[in-house]
Amino acid sequence: MEKSTITLTRRIQLLIDLPANEQKEMWEKLYRYQNRCFRAANFIVSHLYVQEMIKDFFYLTEEIQYKLADESKDEMGIFTRSKTNTTARLVSNRFKGEIPTDILGSLNNTIQSTFSKNKADYWQGTKSLRNFKKDIPIPLPVKCISKMKYDPEKKAFCFNMFAIPVKTYLGKDFSDKRMIMERLLRKEIKLCTSQIQLKAGKIYWLAVFEFEKEEHLLKPEIIAEASLSLEHPIVVKANNMRINIGSKEEFLYRRLAIQASQKRIQDGIAYARSDNGVKRKQKALHKTENLESRYVSHRLHLYSRKLIDFCIQQQAGTLILKNQEDKIGIAKEQEFVLRNWSYYELQTKIRYKAEKAGIELIIG
Repeated sequence: MEKSTITLTRRIQLLIDLPANEQKEMWEKLYRYQNRCFRAANFIVSHLYVQEMIKDFFYLTEEIQYKLADESKDEMGIFTRSKTNTTARLVSNRFKGEIPTDILGSLNNTIQSTFSKNKADYWQGTKSLRNFKKDIPIPLPVKCISKMKYDPEKKAFCFNMFAIPVKTYLGKDFSDKRMIMERLLRKEIKLCTSQIQLKAGKIYWLAVFEFEKEEHLLKPEIIAEASLSLEHPIVVKANNMRINIGSKEEFLYRRLAIQASQKRIQDGIAYARSDNGVKRKQKALHKTENLESRYVSHRLHLYSRKLIDFCIQQQAGTLILKNQEDKIGIAKEQEFVLRNWSYYELQTKIRYKAEKAGIELIIG
């Protein structure tokens, strides 16, 4: 049976809601949690790999039992507890008192799930074991969040995470983050286990929300056919209607202009005044940091939204992206197209918007 809900992730910046002289202790706590997650994740995945591959250790005695099960439930089992509990107990014993067990439990479940999906590739040698880095996100279970409310004086959504008071910083929010947070407070949507990312001295909440799928009068027999190209980002037709969404002049040329601007800034850095060394010289470059990626992401969101709106308008319950494998293959052979066109990213945005609207997506 098809699920009636969909999960979406939103990246929201958080600020520690304490006086400046009290924030240092909170930052130390977060960085300690991140370090323990980094170490625990590598412990977990290493033990899972050994457990899965132990039957290939042919150099052990023949009497060795290698079934990955609880010995009390299976006579061939080698565990004294359930498989999931083996790694959970391992990291709990090692980091007891240094990090909440709810974080370790969530981390263990996530890694176990990912490992199970990839273990066939590990066994065949087609994929290497994942190595977790020090900037790993910290799992944030729902039970670790409390006292969520909107504070009109601070003009922010406030709550406690890991007993640390924080508030959201939405800035000039042109997305749907504020609306989603308001719906969360009204209990119209559900908050799932999320993550906390520490990056460049900032805190980001990778919040996962569960939505009910949008209900539209769609007919599965009405098919919309779309194609992605360099001339027009999207060309779609349904019910004898055909529209072009975006154009090369609007998307590609603007992107090339941003690249050229950044190249001019980089070339001019050598001649910039350096009152305070490198920081002063690169001031102009920092202003344009991620400018291109932000522009591309916004444009692709806009194009994919217009595509789904067209399908809803035409009551098309099925959307087909035609000949995409061939076009991606051509793009890989042409360096210019591969560098400046975002086929995969556009497909990803179309996929989740189609799923949210209840439209079946077929990629040909």
